[in-house]
Amino acid sequence: MHLADEDWRAIWLSVRVSGLAVLLSLPFGVVLGWLLARKTFVGKTLVETVVNLPLVLPPVVTGYLLLILLDRQGLIGAALYRWLGLEVALTWRAAVLAVAVMGFPLLVRAIRLAFQGIDPRLFQAARSLGAGPVDAFLTVSLPLARSGVIAGVVLAFARGLGEFGATLLFAGNQVQTRTVAIQIYNLNNQPGEAYEQQMWGLVLASVVLAFAALAVSEYLERRGQRRESA
Repeated sequence: MHLADEDWRAIWLSVRVSGLAVLLSLPFGVVLGWLLARKTFVGKTLVETVVNLPLVLPPVVTGYLLLILLDRQGLIGAALYRWLGLEVALTWRAAVLAVAVMGFPLLVRAIRLAFQGIDPRLFQAARSLGAGPVDAFLTVSLPLARSGVIAGVVLAFARGLGEFGATLLFAGNQVQTRTVAIQIYNLNNQPGEAYEQQMWGLVLASVVLAFAALAVSEYLERRGQRRESA
């Protein structure tokens, strides 16, 4: 398997972007997953629908919506640029945000299922012993759900490695945003056998990364199920 310098750069960028995207979305995913698993509130169905929308929308539509909102002339992007001098669209920040949005439904779903599998009486017992709600959550609920949380993190990370449509539209096709998927797209559009061989090297690297991430996720999910049934 032959990988050129730009291929390794694309792999490293994909790993970095996916990692940053997971770190950005994890706190929101944990809180939202717990709320959806444990609380009943007005608009819950709407929240669940909005969270899962990126799973069913074409990725380019998600990228276009992000572009409308966060472009320099966008609804939110204009304010960010005016007040903070911060540009999001067509930068590496856009790649991180696109990957975070596309992986967020998988993250929330895994975390929600993990919290649903915990006996709520354990949380109530901690509260009855004097623990505050945040303390009981951090010391009882979250540790018991850690396998599901980690599985969600791995799934979101793996989804980020393969993200293409939203990233291409929102972050653009340039050196600082050229992830593995975009690099494969570029190589596929180049004539010649050398480019095809280079592309297949990236394809193989992508398969290996995705397989490893999914294997880790499956192992953690089964481990969590065994712990719950013990």
